[in-house]
Amino acid sequence: MTQIKEHYIKFILYTAVIVLVNLAGLTLFFRADLTKAKVYSLSEASKEVVATLSEPLSIKVFFSKDLPAPHNNTERYLRDLMEEYGARAGKYFNYTFYNVSPEEGGLTDRTDANREMAKSYGISPVQIRIMENDEVKFKNAYMGLVIIHGDLIEKIGAITSTDGLEYQLTTAIQKLNDKVSALLRLKDKIKVKMILSSSLNPIAPLLGLEDRLPGLAKGVEKVIRDLNTRSMGIIDFEHLDLTTKKDLDAIAGKYNLMALSWPAIPERNIGEGQGAAGLVLEYKGKTETLPLISAVELPIIGTTYQMADPEALEEELTTIIEKMIGINKDIGYLADHGSQSLGPDRMAMMQGRPGGGMQVFNSLLSSRYDIKPVSLKEDPIPEGLNCLIIAKPTEKFSDYELFQIDQALMKGTNIAFFGDAFNEIMPQGGMGMPQYPPIDTGLEKLLSHYGIAVEKAFVLDKSAYKHQASPSQGGGEQAIYFAPMIKEKSINNEPEFMNNIKGLIAMQISPLELKEENIDKDRVTAVRLLSSSDESWLMKGMINLNPMFISPPESKEKMESYDLAYILEGEFTSYFKGKPVPEKETGEKEIQDKETPEKAESGPAEASPGAKELVARNRVIESSKPAKIFVLGCSQMLQDNMLDPEGRSTNATFILNVLDHLNGRDKIAAMRSKQQTLNPIVQTTPFVRGMIKGFNIAGLPVLVILFGMGVLVSRNARKKKIARMFKENK
Repeated sequence: MTQIKEHYIKFILYTAVIVLVNLAGLTLFFRADLTKAKVYSLSEASKEVVATLSEPLSIKVFFSKDLPAPHNNTERYLRDLMEEYGARAGKYFNYTFYNVSPEEGGLTDRTDANREMAKSYGISPVQIRIMENDEVKFKNAYMGLVIIHGDLIEKIGAITSTDGLEYQLTTAIQKLNDKVSALLRLKDKIKVKMILSSSLNPIAPLLGLEDRLPGLAKGVEKVIRDLNTRSMGIIDFEHLDLTTKKDLDAIAGKYNLMALSWPAIPERNIGEGQGAAGLVLEYKGKTETLPLISAVELPIIGTTYQMADPEALEEELTTIIEKMIGINKDIGYLADHGSQSLGPDRMAMMQGRPGGGMQVFNSLLSSRYDIKPVSLKEDPIPEGLNCLIIAKPTEKFSDYELFQIDQALMKGTNIAFFGDAFNEIMPQGGMGMPQYPPIDTGLEKLLSHYGIAVEKAFVLDKSAYKHQASPSQGGGEQAIYFAPMIKEKSINNEPEFMNNIKGLIAMQISPLELKEENIDKDRVTAVRLLSSSDESWLMKGMINLNPMFISPPESKEKMESYDLAYILEGEFTSYFKGKPVPEKETGEKEIQDKETPEKAESGPAEASPGAKELVARNRVIESSKPAKIFVLGCSQMLQDNMLDPEGRSTNATFILNVLDHLNGRDKIAAMRSKQQTLNPIVQTTPFVRGMIKGFNIAGLPVLVILFGMGVLVSRNARKKKIARMFKENK
């Protein structure tokens, strides 16, 4: 009886302990993230962003239930991420998951209301592919969220993967924080003029817009009214109904707005007239135009007219307004001297070559920075600019323009140089081989003075990108030796912004030479970021990039590793130290304030008596503030064919991380890096691979057999030991 009581008491005590442990676990819990890159833990940047919230921020998640893999894992990861944010943010952060899945028997009132709420925020279902009963089926599912901060809203319409999700959320929250601050600082309103002529309504059938054009004005007004409500009333709206030729010509010329005109069409009861449809946004002298009706030329069909969708208009207006008021940090981009254009390459398109240019790079950069075009021939480099990007200039810099770049560096402006050693010139008509004359802009002597030089050569590498050759070329894989694949052992992962980058592809890249004699090692550090493999060689002199005529050297002694990317940090010495300030060439403008028209007309002022005896001192800043110079001998890595629009590839991560580092955003760069999923297998020799394969096939079974024999021997020995013990006791 006593033993039974003891059993019951132990059972009750154990049950109580289990219940108490579970109750404690609801509030006192911890997680261990065992992944190398800490993928399932919040980054420092995320912790800082949510910890600095001073106003309530809400996240509404619309995610369908019971989705198949891998989407169910995405929902689980999103819930965990929200819990992590909530634990770090405190009282100002809250989130809600809304049920948008139909219940048994159809939609309930609640799920119907939640779907309407999702629609009001611009969240629509996306189509996903599922496997069901050995069939591939398609299903509509809600997989989006909105972030609400005051009256401001940011949305992520489709969350189809966990890759980069923390980066998306954190940057969106940070953007809302910055936007609130920018709006509170605003003193002047943004003027939005809707130029929509009522004279267009009679010709709507001719434009193919008879069902939509009459309601356009009300639709646009509603969009702008809603946007103004959510933007703290910063918009000053005006509707201009212009129908006379004089008024239309004046405003169309001023704002570069398309105007329509038409003759009288008696059979349709339409009189002669003119009109225009567009939005004009003005703020502090800056103007942006958004067409409401645009003409599109289509083959065979001819000219067709398209009208802006009011539902999509809000997003476009928001983007323009954010750019105008300067929510993002400024980043400079050299826009002259033959530098790569951030828009489509029209010349390449005319020559029949891909004309993508650098639109992807522009899009990725614009989401984080306000790009300020810098034209050295027209204006000086803006004061206080954090970073200036120089991408493949091909025209000569005057000494005066080099002086501007040098002095900007001395003032603390970081330089990102993506330069090529050669300029690719395609033959006219597309026939013949391209020419590769060396580029000499004068920037070379500036960079060499700071401690780095781009050699006049291309790096070719046996570790290169391979593509499938056409049947006419023999088929099979063909190595593109001038497109090196930079693998993990050639990438320096020690800098925080380079962490977790394990593979890159370059194209027509030139080697870098460190000018150690020009580097003051007490003041400047040079860090190599990338290098080629040990099986690399150079192409110099006559350049021919036809893969059919390129083959590796027969001797390995002629191959070696070459440096491909460097970052120099510290306090640099001016190239113009001890030299006179260069004189301007004809047409160049002063670094100082521009002359007024009155001064320009009157000509140079006469020197007052004694002026010739005056000496201007300290015109050259001879030593820099702490600054950084990044050099990569390859502008091709900024091209559309080398980057992905989502910014998730290793190439995009590397470029964006470097620019974030130059702008003091290392924590954002580290957060972006940890989302990288490329984890290539370590390269080994054929002998080592054979040994590993042989061990897996034969070695493991042998080990299992030996282990079993060892267990058998141990058991027999134990049996004998026990038998001896019993014999001795007898």
